[in-house]
Amino acid sequence: MKIFQNITVGQPKKLIKPIGFTILANLVNVVPFMFSIEVIKIIFNAFDGSGTGLDMARLWKIIGILFAYMIVMFIAEKPAYRHSYRDAYALSGEGRANLAEHLRKLPLGYITSRDPGDLANMMMGDFTLIETGVSHIVPQLFGALVMPFIAFISLLWIDWRMSVAMFIALPITILLLWGCSKLQKRMADRQMKSKLDAGNRLQEYLLGIRVMKAYNLVGEKFARLENSFRKLMKECIRFEALSGPIILTSITLIRAGLTLMILTGTYLLIGGSLDVLTFVMFLVIGSRVYDPLTSALMKYAELRYDERAGERILNLMKEQEMGGDKAPNGSTDIVFENVSFGYGDKDVLHNVSLKMKQGTLTALVGPSGSGKSTILKLCARFYDPSQGRVMFGGIDESTLDPEKLMKKISMVFQDVYLFQDTIGNNIRFGKENATDEEMIEAAKKACCYDFIMKLPKGFDTMVGEGGCTLSGGEKQRISIARAMLKDAPVVLLDEATASLDPENEVEVQRAINELIAGRTVIVIAHRLKTIKDADNIIVMETGKIAEEGTHDELMDRNGLYKKLWTIQAESSGWEL
Repeated sequence: MKIFQNITVGQPKKLIKPIGFTILANLVNVVPFMFSIEVIKIIFNAFDGSGTGLDMARLWKIIGILFAYMIVMFIAEKPAYRHSYRDAYALSGEGRANLAEHLRKLPLGYITSRDPGDLANMMMGDFTLIETGVSHIVPQLFGALVMPFIAFISLLWIDWRMSVAMFIALPITILLLWGCSKLQKRMADRQMKSKLDAGNRLQEYLLGIRVMKAYNLVGEKFARLENSFRKLMKECIRFEALSGPIILTSITLIRAGLTLMILTGTYLLIGGSLDVLTFVMFLVIGSRVYDPLTSALMKYAELRYDERAGERILNLMKEQEMGGDKAPNGSTDIVFENVSFGYGDKDVLHNVSLKMKQGTLTALVGPSGSGKSTILKLCARFYDPSQGRVMFGGIDESTLDPEKLMKKISMVFQDVYLFQDTIGNNIRFGKENATDEEMIEAAKKACCYDFIMKLPKGFDTMVGEGGCTLSGGEKQRISIARAMLKDAPVVLLDEATASLDPENEVEVQRAINELIAGRTVIVIAHRLKTIKDADNIIVMETGKIAEEGTHDELMDRNGLYKKLWTIQAESSGWEL
């Protein structure tokens, strides 16, 4: 069934052991109950007027068996408990790892189109719901359903009329729950959507707290967060208000079976077709058989909610990963052939054709929004073009294995992200098995060794998430050291010195010069003086190539490049 496919994130076989051992444990727990019925028979026989007396020897024997049976019950409950919880946590742990790996292989465009709060909630919150469903709800539900079924079959042999009366409402209850399942699904979707929106707004609130303080957007003025919380509250109340009556009606119908059984038994007793002992036995069984089923029904709405969480995860896992299985050859020529690309409905590149030759420095310049960063992302195959193709070493990048391609490419971004780890480990992301000597050498070439050694623990110093404990220039140099350690033949530089102060810019530029020596380099630069000696300068404007050539050639054309150069030359002498 689809519900079990969703609740296990596509692995329904994971439910076999938890359900099987839970049913087995429930069956074992029935045995003492059957002995208690035997005790009732003994007591009835002792006081039915026949004068046989109370069979104490038989009573003590039953009591001894029940004490011994406690060990059997423990042995039966242990694997049920172990498989229910261990398998649930193993399923979610494995699922989180698989989802993270799947996200890594998806196009970057898909990741950036999703709200980060949504993905984070799916990774943590949705899998927590899966854990609850697999460990608590599904095994208990099956165990609770099996018990009435076994009781019904067994009691048919004793008195079919009483058995039918006891369980006649159960099919009606099942039909009621099945008929309301679509309505519950819709309400669960609305509640989950509101929950995600509230999580996203909370993340936005925390990440933007500095801006809100600066502009006094706190308290009542920041209404988006408050509105999302209020909407979540309303949807939760609406979901419970809908689910509650359905579940309570189902429980009432099931419990009505006991009333029908008592009425039927009383009628049969008066008619003389049922003895008192059988009637009492049905009363005892009827008062207990509904308890596990009632407990399971109380969690049915939660099961439907957990199922929706699993369905969200499965839908994400179905997203197409970037294909390709070929390995790059020795050449690092990068060629764009009539490439067009856009983000959603917004077109960024229009029929762009260009060639970046192996061992050369190619610079991309132009106004903001002209498509420079997009070209770099297409080179690294963060995306595939909408039209045309990108060739790497004469091979269409869409046929290359993305991971094998990235082994050939190092990237240094304008906004450097460092992980919450040691500085040494952050550098080692370029080469995980690098020796200390290799790491230190990369740090020296990147001009960051000196400031690292001044830190309290040197390379073992922890940095805050994103590198918040370091300055922009320090983060840039660590990023360059990481790229140097990777030692890839292609280097992509995205505005690596754009936001640095003059002192840091000199240091970072020295590190970059060391990094790019002898490699195929593509660089985006707003400061045109840094790429004056580039082998080829490509001037972008509104997603198209406006000009192309060396610095001297472009200056002779009196085009956009010369205009940008003149503006920067004039503004360099400005003072505030």
